[in-house]
Amino acid sequence: MTGRPGRTGTTSRGGGQAGAGDLLELVRSGRAVTRGALQEATGLSRATVGQRLDRLFRAGWLREGAGGPVGSPLGGRPAVTLEFDDSHAVVLVADLDTRHARAAVLTLTGELLAEDSGTLVVEHGPEAVLGELGRRFADLLTKAGRPAAAVCGIGLAVPGPVDSETGRVVQPPIMPGWDGYDIRGRLSRAFTEHTGTPAVPVLVDNDANLMAYGEQRTGHPGCSALVLVKVSTGIGAGVVVDGSIYRGVDGGAGDIGHVRVGADALCRCGSYGCLAAVASGGAVARRLAESGVPAASGSDVRDLLAAGHPQAAALAREAGRLVGDVLATVVTLLNPGVLVIAGDLAGTPFLTGVRELLYQRALPRSTARLDVVTSRLGERAALIGAGALVVEHLYAPARVEERLAAMGV
Repeated sequence: MTGRPGRTGTTSRGGGQAGAGDLLELVRSGRAVTRGALQEATGLSRATVGQRLDRLFRAGWLREGAGGPVGSPLGGRPAVTLEFDDSHAVVLVADLDTRHARAAVLTLTGELLAEDSGTLVVEHGPEAVLGELGRRFADLLTKAGRPAAAVCGIGLAVPGPVDSETGRVVQPPIMPGWDGYDIRGRLSRAFTEHTGTPAVPVLVDNDANLMAYGEQRTGHPGCSALVLVKVSTGIGAGVVVDGSIYRGVDGGAGDIGHVRVGADALCRCGSYGCLAAVASGGAVARRLAESGVPAASGSDVRDLLAAGHPQAAALAREAGRLVGDVLATVVTLLNPGVLVIAGDLAGTPFLTGVRELLYQRALPRSTARLDVVTSRLGERAALIGAGALVVEHLYAPARVEERLAAMGV
């Protein structure tokens, strides 16, 4: 993370003078949006600020906006504001589930330009699945009316733990054949194969992490600790602390679906008694099927809940109570300000069950300032989070300096 520039011409990241990347961050964050404000925030001279900004203008990353308010009581011309120009590039994003994938083209500020949703079975293996995503990306660019050369990066959400350093999934229970696979490399090649353009950076993260990131960025930007729980085929949690995803040492943070809850059900991970084995969308679907109700997946349960099916509602509430019991510990440990419930079961019956056990088991102090809500972004949460992750990576100050140098700017 980059520290805020001080007023002495230095930043906390390197101890040297603020560079073009630092100025871009100040403008993007809204902390300084005029030349004068940038001088004050960084301690740089007017000429130096002008030189740094000129590089960003030539790259097409900044533009001048409307004049701001007059800064002096003596009057004068309004200061010209500076804006991040999000029209110079686009981001490709995809959210891969066990039997379904959603992909989109986004602007750099998260606006949806084109979207595709359809069947894609993760068990068919990474080679085939990622190749198909490359084809869908090419089709989406055509639909959005944007050239492949405008793509600056790709973000992918997957239903398993991810080592963020390598972009590889680590022993994923519901992604057979994906363990340790070079997802970044294959998706990058697939993009090139289907568009004919050079490779672009690919970032991969867990779907619950990216859902949490998207929700925090768009709906709860002032929340210093947010937890999102996704209950679909499996159960996972994403944690955002001080604006950054908390992943643990190798991407395993938030894997609450494999907390033992004392049941004797066999989980897909091979262990008995995991929370996901008794409270996930898949577990609820299995119980419904055993009683004669047609249901094979969490999405089937979602449809039954939407139709007001009483047995599905009762089982979803029971599942919510099991998850709420585990979340009482999570809330006590992390003390979040927002707890987001998302996924196939994220409706009133499940949420009611969560609240029943959460407030019963957690200390009042842990829940006094806690908002328990459902997802605002719904099925697009991971897409928005993936887009934000790519943009934050590519436009971080140090990366900006590298990219400008590579462009010869």
